[in-house]
Amino acid sequence: MIEAIRAITLGTHEMTRAVRFYGALGFELLHGGGQSSFTSFRAGTSYLNLIAQPAEQRWSWWGRVIFYVADVDALYDLALAAGYQPATVPRDAEWGERFFHLVDPDGHELSFARPLVPVSLQ
Repeated sequence: MIEAIRAITLGTHEMTRAVRFYGALGFELLHGGGQSSFTSFRAGTSYLNLIAQPAEQRWSWWGRVIFYVADVDALYDLALAAGYQPATVPRDAEWGERFFHLVDPDGHELSFARPLVPVSLQ
């Protein structure tokens, strides 16, 4: 049986820009950095990895990564203060989460959410 997602790896055309983006949102850099071809950030008990891709490598919409955060509105404000333009404002959804969407510099869709009522992920 599948227990959890341990890591997700996203392609980037500009590692320095991507590292700056995720760092500004509060992801903790563990390995690599702007000059590396592979970078790893902590995402709770999991990892968000970035891998450099050549300019000719293109991807189309593939889905969205959803990160649970302690405070959706505070992260939204942090994103705005860093100069990023979220695709949506924070809102309460009918499925029981408060969330907003943000697209990273390489076009990867991200959602930052928090359950409206505490739930167990187990």
